[in-house]
Amino acid sequence: MLALRSLALAFRLLFALPLFAAPPDAAPANNHQRLLEYLDDDGRTRPVANRGDWQRRRAQIIAGMEAAMGPLPKRDADLPLDPQIEEAKEEEGYTRLKMTIAVANPPGKAEQAADDDNQHQDRLPLYLLLPKRPAGQRLPAMLALHQTVAIGKDEPVGLGNRVNLKYGQELARRGYVVAAPDYPSFGEYPYDFKKSGYASGTMKGIVNHMRAVDLLVSRPEVDAERIGVIGHSLGGHNSMFVGVFDQRLKVVVSSCGWTPFHDYYGGKIAGWTSDRYMPRLRDVYQLNPDRVPFDFYEVVAALAPRAFFSNSPLNDANFDVVGVRKAIAAVQPVYALFGAADRLQVRYPDSAHDFPPEVREEAYRFIDEVLREKSEK
Repeated sequence: MLALRSLALAFRLLFALPLFAAPPDAAPANNHQRLLEYLDDDGRTRPVANRGDWQRRRAQIIAGMEAAMGPLPKRDADLPLDPQIEEAKEEEGYTRLKMTIAVANPPGKAEQAADDDNQHQDRLPLYLLLPKRPAGQRLPAMLALHQTVAIGKDEPVGLGNRVNLKYGQELARRGYVVAAPDYPSFGEYPYDFKKSGYASGTMKGIVNHMRAVDLLVSRPEVDAERIGVIGHSLGGHNSMFVGVFDQRLKVVVSSCGWTPFHDYYGGKIAGWTSDRYMPRLRDVYQLNPDRVPFDFYEVVAALAPRAFFSNSPLNDANFDVVGVRKAIAAVQPVYALFGAADRLQVRYPDSAHDFPPEVREEAYRFIDEVLREKSEK
């Protein structure tokens, strides 16, 4: 009953005001670093004393994220994936399938569809990498999300020029089934955000990435209990975002993907406000990080107690490492609440905005520890 009342409070915070008005603070006193505090049903700040209290705090974090990104649409469990394979190619150690899958209509658009075919017009392009395996064996799987790069999904599967960003290919050769989708407007996925029906490109990305997880779960090669996500830069924060909303993801790896909003170019958050990302940060919250209803302290904390690994270079010009250090210190007590301190890991290589080989190897070992804990079926 308490959990239901907490969720009711979160939704009141999210939907109490008109669409383009700034909602009330979704976090206590809008101080997103105060992770072990939540708002009770009367709007008073209370300490998080146990895991049940944390679930109330987490619900309020999600309400804050949805206030900025738009609500996560209700998922249609009956919508067929309708996978259509366009190309199959044998590579060293795995088969690469180029394909598309059906994605649900945006919020409010389903009733406009004239027939079933129209309901499946939005198709997500992706690669699926299938490692060689003994017949009947189920493998762990990873969602591999690309950075801001024109070729999109091609880069993580090894078809680009950046050797440090071929993590999808490297994981496939390590024995993971890998799904690598295009983010809207990249690769082979042209997308008109103005007509999308979503409040943000970020939420559209979350919906698509959850759909890619649906594909992994549906595959006979995949153990549905052993799935994670990895990404660099754009893919780094999208890995975190989908990880918050999709708890089927047991491990999240973010490379050069985040820092708190006040530490992003000194609080100048305009870079987050294009149609590809979260325009409400400009249109509703006036580019003021003090008003934004969530922050990355909370995004990381909302992953607990699941495993999180961050590659945060010392010289990353996009995502200031000072902010990362502050956020990790704030999140550690949340992981400690679950007895999962070892599931929160960060590496600070002396590099720029990159995913160096030695850190990738550490990330892969971290993924192995989480997803290979269970014996192979």
